[in-house]
Amino acid sequence: MKNRRKYLMVVVSGGMNQQRNQIVDAVVIARILGAALVVPILQVNVIWGDESEFGDIFDLEHFKSVLSDDVRVVSALPSTHLMTRPVEGSPPPHVTPTWIRARYHRKLTREGVLLLRGLDSRLAKDLPPDLQKLRCKVAFHALRFAKPVEELGERIAERMASKGPYLALHLRMEKDVWVRTGCLPGLAPEFDEIVNNERIQHPELLTAKSNMTYHERKMAGLCPLNAMEVTRLLKGLGAPRNARIYWAGGEPLGGKEALLPLIQEFPHFYNKEDLANPAELEPFANKASLMAAIDYIVSEKSDVFMPSHGGNMGHAIQGHRAYAGHKKYITPNKRHMLLGVGKKIQILDFNPNPNQTI
Repeated sequence: MKNRRKYLMVVVSGGMNQQRNQIVDAVVIARILGAALVVPILQVNVIWGDESEFGDIFDLEHFKSVLSDDVRVVSALPSTHLMTRPVEGSPPPHVTPTWIRARYHRKLTREGVLLLRGLDSRLAKDLPPDLQKLRCKVAFHALRFAKPVEELGERIAERMASKGPYLALHLRMEKDVWVRTGCLPGLAPEFDEIVNNERIQHPELLTAKSNMTYHERKMAGLCPLNAMEVTRLLKGLGAPRNARIYWAGGEPLGGKEALLPLIQEFPHFYNKEDLANPAELEPFANKASLMAAIDYIVSEKSDVFMPSHGGNMGHAIQGHRAYAGHKKYITPNKRHMLLGVGKKIQILDFNPNPNQTI
């Protein structure tokens, strides 16, 4: 805890899980630089307009307490630094601790304040053991959700578990997902037109390889599974009709009709709106980050977890479940699924092994 006159400020962006990953790396960077961390600033999400702050989503006092022996966390810059013009930066992807020190340490020591933006996937994944342990400590211990979020998430998980084991299914079927991935939802032509028009109007949203056609992306396994494909996979895995399924995610393009294949095949198919009463959800209305946090809690506590696509939430929950004791999850091999269309998946028992890839 040397030199407490150095402060790191960070602005994190994206959805809740993307912000969460950046906060983890911000703590590690503060440790690398020997700086105190100012509570991260959450940039307003341009897609959902969510203005939630750190303390709305996470338990701030718990965050400070858990990290007290590793990194000093402060709510704001002290008065002595308020007029300081911070050094600003945005590291390139996958930088090492050595790069961080060489780039910022001298400037930070001289100026006292460093402001970093765009931390998504900026810090190398392969860190020295002490920093990797700190990463886990932040992700799985320090970043506890705020009490109201935690309590509702646990209540919903208890309601799901009260009648037996359940599968948590993270569906990526929102309009922005289809736009960003360069894929199509497999619904009526008018929905394909909505996605294509949005992509033409906002080409910057496309994060998939722009030189690939939709068909090439699909055959390469780069597209999210739609409801029909998820249904076929679950049936191939031997999921019985009475399987209890919690689905996490935002409103799918096409609304409830987009989910019909799953609803018709698995009638015990619920989300947070089905399991919580309106009064319980009202404090979180129009706050996508808090809704995502509730989904995270219910999914992490499930007996089996399966994402329909990759992404920050799916990866975060898989990591959390592995850290918690290799709790079961299924990673669909979407490319092999498409190559095997028409062939029955030879798995008869809906009790997949931990970390199973199908």
